[in-house]
Amino acid sequence: MSLSITPEMRPEAAPAHVNPMLWHQSTGYARQACARIFRDGGSPADALKAFGLAAEAHIDWSKAVELIAETLSATPARKAA
Repeated sequence: MSLSITPEMRPEAAPAHVNPMLWHQSTGYARQACARIFRDGGSPADALKAFGLAAEAHIDWSKAVELIAETLSATPARKAA
């Protein structure tokens, strides 16, 4: 008997353009920050605002964590001279 793992069953995989270790660290930090906001009575939109992201009307916590992790693991743009 073999198990076949579908993409839906996989744990959160890092986007192809992000270092997997950086993604893991960013996701952990985003979860911790969202947990604190949730504990203090905030909403997923409040969590996005805390990181300077546009708050979407109907967003759940898992999507908020993912968006925050993407922001944290994004390569900063270079400034022109």
